[in-house]
Amino acid sequence: MSKPTITPAPNGPYLVKELSDLKNRKGALEAKPAMALCRCGGSQNKPFCDGTHNKIGFNSEKLPGRVPDKRENYDGIGITVHDNRGICAHAGRCTDGLPAVFRLKQEPWIDAKKADAKEVAATIHKCPSGALSYSTGGVEHRDRENTPTVFVSPNGPYVVSGGPELLGTERGEGASTEHFTLCRCGGSKNKPFCDGTHWANKFSDPKN
Repeated sequence: MSKPTITPAPNGPYLVKELSDLKNRKGALEAKPAMALCRCGGSQNKPFCDGTHNKIGFNSEKLPGRVPDKRENYDGIGITVHDNRGICAHAGRCTDGLPAVFRLKQEPWIDAKKADAKEVAATIHKCPSGALSYSTGGVEHRDRENTPTVFVSPNGPYVVSGGPELLGTERGEGASTEHFTLCRCGGSKNKPFCDGTHWANKFSDPKN
């Protein structure tokens, strides 16, 4: 079987090929060898495209005012945390999971010395967007071992893992190619990647 691929069509859907694992919170969805997944937020048949992007004039370009693509490093005890806010989907796995290290409304927002290396690493492993990674012993740990999967998160992005190849798309500094989050509300300033805008625009998809 060929490696799964995802191609963000200009001003259109995600064209997905050879992906067998597509699911939402209720379980497996029917995956076909070639699928078009909605990314304008307007389809009446989410997560699949129904052509609404043409009716609403969906624009897939990146927008001004997005968070800059810049990687920062934070040294802890036996671990260095790498972070690119420009990739973050604001899922909250880090700030909810280890608030002593990943601190809301504080600068610097990461204090990697406030927990041991194992705790910090375990929390970073929960990051869906790939904004966070870490190094220990001079070796960076960025990607994971997963089956190629697209998870339709509730009222949020497509959470991609297992390394489906994302074609025709420039990556942010330090970005993982194994796991990342793709916007499906249509509002991200950093398309095709999620930037958390679904929270602000109250994106809703009750079916998924």
